[in-house]
Amino acid sequence: MDNRSLSHTKWKCQYHIVFIPKYRKKVLYGKIRDDVREIISTPCKYKSVDIIAGAVCVDHIHLSVAIRR
Repeated sequence: MDNRSLSHTKWKCQYHIVFIPKYRKKVLYGKIRDDVREIISTPCKYKSVDIIAGAVCVDHIHLSVAIRR
């Protein structure tokens, strides 16, 4: 188990995030799909968020992220 810890505490902060376009329109394909991956990964790198798993589907985006302290 990949727990973070301090002297008296342990934690594992993981979040499942789903982004959905308005009316769940099927717009996330081709060049937009690649751009979305870059747009999401840039702030995650900046804020030290680990992307554990992610998928850009045609009508939604799944992310599993873990935050660091």
